[in-house]
Amino acid sequence: MLGLVACGAPSVNNTDATEDKGLTVITTFLPITLFTEAVAGDCADVTALIPPNLGPHDFQATPSDLTDLSGANVLVKNGLGMEEFLDDLISSADNKDLVVIDSSKGVETIKAAAGGGHDDHDDHDDDHHDHGHGHSHGEYDPHIWLDPVRAAQQVENIRDGLVKADPSCAEGYKNNAEQFTAKLNELNTEFTAKLKPYTGKTFVAFHDFATYFASRYALKAEFLVDLPEMNPSPTDLQRVAAQVKKSGLKALLTEPQEGNRSFNALAKDLGVNIVEFNPLETGSAESAKVPGTYFEVMRSNVNNLVKAIGD
Repeated sequence: MLGLVACGAPSVNNTDATEDKGLTVITTFLPITLFTEAVAGDCADVTALIPPNLGPHDFQATPSDLTDLSGANVLVKNGLGMEEFLDDLISSADNKDLVVIDSSKGVETIKAAAGGGHDDHDDHDDDHHDHGHGHSHGEYDPHIWLDPVRAAQQVENIRDGLVKADPSCAEGYKNNAEQFTAKLNELNTEFTAKLKPYTGKTFVAFHDFATYFASRYALKAEFLVDLPEMNPSPTDLQRVAAQVKKSGLKALLTEPQEGNRSFNALAKDLGVNIVEFNPLETGSAESAKVPGTYFEVMRSNVNNLVKAIGD
């Protein structure tokens, strides 16, 4: 069971600061861990439920996960069906005092549509339940963290949830969130300027993760498969090949954890390169503890995307 740690910003009115303990907070996967670490600072003990080197699609819960969850104060999730295993796990943990923070609450969503397209924006709230359907996510595309503007909204949701769960550290949570969201807004401004020359251009990624990113910067995203563990069909390969030839792409965007042979072979057949776009679903244990990982990876992604699109 996870231990409690001392709160880094105890109330000045607390007469026994040594007894003032911080929250035990469990996060689901990498981006949610990064955002929560940024907001929590020294006020809470943050632990990822899913090991950083595993994506949500590959996670299998263990008895120790149940033990951790049963002793935690707060669970922070992405929502929108990204963690489709979570409802059953929470039920099994039987922690009636567990506070669940859905970081997607109130974030404008895009409906998921299999086979190469998305449409319809909507505001996600508690009326939109995150249930996966077979080999897809839920009704809404869950990859909101790849848009810095929506990521800032996620950080604000995490801030509000932690403040409510732990008022004694309210100022710490608020200050930390303010600093991090300011950096996210700066990142958006930077990306807007850098990608403006490529307005309307199309890029192709291995799996369907880039819709929000593309929408934010007036780009068009195509993909080979819906989910990273799926194998592409001949029809998928033909569709992407036609798109690459039509758009004059210089490279296809692959992911660090995939290395899909069919995607690499397709790039070779088409005479284009492979460059990396990291959707931040996985990472190293070290990087998961450093919120700045988000900015480092996203800047690298944009640099590689410019190479892929070409002139």
